[in-house]
Amino acid sequence: MMLPILASVVAAAPGLAEQDLWVGGAGGYHTYRIPAIITTPRGVVLAFCEGRVRGRSDSGEIHLLMRRSLDGGMAWEPSRVISAAAGYTTGNPCPVVDRDSGTVTLLLTRNLASETESEILSGTSEETRSVWMTRSEDDGATWTEPADITATTKAPGWTWYATGPGVGIQAGSGRLIVPCDHALAGSNLYESHVIISDDGGLTWCLGGTVTPKVNECQVVELSGGRLMLNMRNYDGRHRRAVALSDDGGLTWTRPLVDEALVEPVCQASLIRCADGALLFANPASQQRVRMTVRLSRDDGRTWPAKRVLHDGPSAYSCLTELRDETVGCLYERGDRDPYERLTLARFTVGWIADGA
Repeated sequence: MMLPILASVVAAAPGLAEQDLWVGGAGGYHTYRIPAIITTPRGVVLAFCEGRVRGRSDSGEIHLLMRRSLDGGMAWEPSRVISAAAGYTTGNPCPVVDRDSGTVTLLLTRNLASETESEILSGTSEETRSVWMTRSEDDGATWTEPADITATTKAPGWTWYATGPGVGIQAGSGRLIVPCDHALAGSNLYESHVIISDDGGLTWCLGGTVTPKVNECQVVELSGGRLMLNMRNYDGRHRRAVALSDDGGLTWTRPLVDEALVEPVCQASLIRCADGALLFANPASQQRVRMTVRLSRDDGRTWPAKRVLHDGPSAYSCLTELRDETVGCLYERGDRDPYERLTLARFTVGWIADGA
């Protein structure tokens, strides 16, 4: 039997508990990046990341890793490989849970390790970027062999492709929705889109696309059933972009800028809590520093409360509700640069609400 072990504890402010789940250079990998974390209906917490074998580059051999917690994120089983292929980059984890069956579907992408994003964008790569999924019916204890779903989730003329990174959601209708992005052949223009499943994650198809100049994104369902997509924005204003859908993600409005959400052009995290509050996390700066969690109780129209988790270098993040009204934020952080470790912060919504 594999016993849970405590991750290393990080000194934190009152009301905030932090622990490192992965530290660069330990465990056989040069760098750990691209965090994702989700809680199953039975309260098991699953944390995912990319294990970059030889360096910090987005290319090269990369494995998709997982750690598992049975006690609400306090103690963690050892890291293990969920998906890897020799000579390939495997990553961009984006899990989603079906609340009825408890099944976790993990979406991911794959491309040749020897080929870079720029080569895939230009169409000069030997292979393109493909889309895969693996599923677990036992809270992450075991996983199916990854299946290639590119044919139903990637349109002709798309080159680069990323699932998430972060998490997908299940709407009130039961539909599973996973946020993604892609690039158009011949233009290198990034766009955001979603993929959807109406059968609990067994099959997937394309939803709607948001354009222009957006890519990595997260999706939430608002109080009236409308969907909101919050996106990394390339228009030069260093603010997040937002689009809305009234038809379950099949179509989206053109993006608008949320002036309250400053960003350095980086991935961010967004969830809706059980009490209806929205939580948003990102480096709240024009540089990749100052990881901040913000709170909205009016469907994202305003963000009046915030707390800084780490004032130093920080980048990608992912939020999840744990148990006992606690929230977890798994994020990239370091002392000299953002990619030294993946740290799990635990706090309550009330702690965020009391922030200035």
